[in-house]
Parts: sequence; C-alpha cells; structure tokens
Amino acid sequence: MKKISIITTLLLASTTVFSFDFTSVIKTVQDVTKQETSTTNTQIKESKALSNSTINSGLKEALKVGVNYGVNELSKKNGYLKNKSVKILLPQNLAKVEGLIRKAGGDKIVGNFILSMNNAATQAAPKTVDIFINAIDKMTLDDAQKVLTGGDDAATQYFKKSTTKSLQKIIKPILLESMQSNNVVSYYDKVNDFYKSNVKELIDNNEIINMAKGFGADSYIPSGSSENLNEYVTQKTIDGLFIMIAKKESEIRKEPLAQTTSILKQVFGSLGN
Repeated sequence: MKKISIITTLLLASTTVFSFDFTSVIKTVQDVTKQETSTTNTQIKESKALSNSTINSGLKEALKVGVNYGVNELSKKNGYLKNKSVKILLPQNLAKVEGLIRKAGGDKIVGNFILSMNNAATQAAPKTVDIFINAIDKMTLDDAQKVLTGGDDAATQYFKKSTTKSLQKIIKPILLESMQSNNVVSYYDKVNDFYKSNVKELIDNNEIINMAKGFGADSYIPSGSSENLNEYVTQKTIDGLFIMIAKKESEIRKEPLAQTTSILKQVFGSLGN
C-alpha cells in the first residue's frame, strides 16, 4: 500500500510540475501573439491614418522629384538622342523608307534631321519645369487618394491626362524656337526632297507596291511625310518627359532608397506595410 501511495504521490507531483510548465509556455506564446497583433494593428492604423493633406503632399513630392529627374536627364547633351526609350525618330511615313533613303545616299541627311529634332527637344526640356510644377500644384485631395494605390505610374498617368493639352499649347512656342535654332524644318525638307528625287520613282514602279495598291493596302506603302512637324516634335518631346517621370515614380513606389525625403517615406513606405 505504501508503495502504491508513494507512486501516486510522485505521479501527482510530476503532473503538477508539467501542468505548471505547460501553462507558462501557453502564456508566453499568447503574450507574443498579442504583441505581434498589436504591432500589426498599429502599422495598419498608421497607414490608414495618413491624412489627406499628407497623401496629397507625398504624391506631389513624388511628381516633383520625377519632373526634376526627367528634365535633368533629358537636358544633358544628347539627352534625347542617346536614350533609346525617348529618342525622336523619323515621322511614320518617312520611317518606312528610311532604309531606302540611306542606301540611296541620304544617310547624312537622315542623320542630321534626327539629330536636329532631338537637339531641339533637349534644348526645350529645361524650360518646361515651371509648367509641370504648376500643374502638379493643382492636384486635388480627391485626385491624390485615387492614385495613391494605383499602378507604378498612376500619378504620372493622371498627370498626363490632365495636363497634356495645356502642355502642348505652352511648350509648342518654346519648342518652335528650339527647332528654328537647330534647323529642324530645313533638314525635314531635305529628307522629303531627297525621297522624292531618289526613292519615290523606284517605289512607284515597283511591281509589289503596285500589287499592294490593287489590294487596297495603300496605308502600308512608303511615302514622303506630310505630317505636321511642329506637332510631331512637340508631342514626342512631351512623351519623353512623361516616360522619364514615370520611371522615377515607379522607383519611388518600389525602392526605399528612392524615397529620399521624409514625406516620400511616410506615404510610399506605408504602401509596403
């Protein structure tokens, strides 16, 4: 009986110790879980608690950083010409016969024309800063809320839609001056004249081209360019700026190192929480 009593006592004692330790473990886990949950909730609240004015300021700051980046890059020597993503090429119809013009001896003429367009854009780029900044400052709180959780270039797309027409109107006179100083129109006329004198006859007498005309495929047939050159270069200049702004905006959204100011870290850093 004594042996049974001793065994029972030991079992009870060990059970009590085990119970005590297990309860302690559970309590520790619960405390850690509560702490983590509290931290997560705090982060969520902080993210959601960003004021409208903070969000608005953050987006405007991102756009201004993007504008300064884009303008600075494109204002450098050959800023447009050496950047494949923004380089201004021949207008569409002339682009179709670029190879033929070059082979017919017009390589230098084409090169000079492309260089003149890109130089004009580079020369005009730094004069667009104030135009962009003024447009950014007009962004409303509602606009800011809509683009905060948009795509990588949501703010730039908003900017593009809301300012392109006014930018075209304001930038065109600036660009026309740059085009004049870079003899863009003169080179444009030379390319067209060279095409008409050296390439057009070959195309008109080509059996395959005539067959294409018979099938109503005229839009695919190369020709000289009748495109409005001023509008073409103006739009390409603006497009290049938007491309560079979007690139920087995407970096700010994705890369903490690109969030170089406290407001950028506060607004765009919260998107990653």
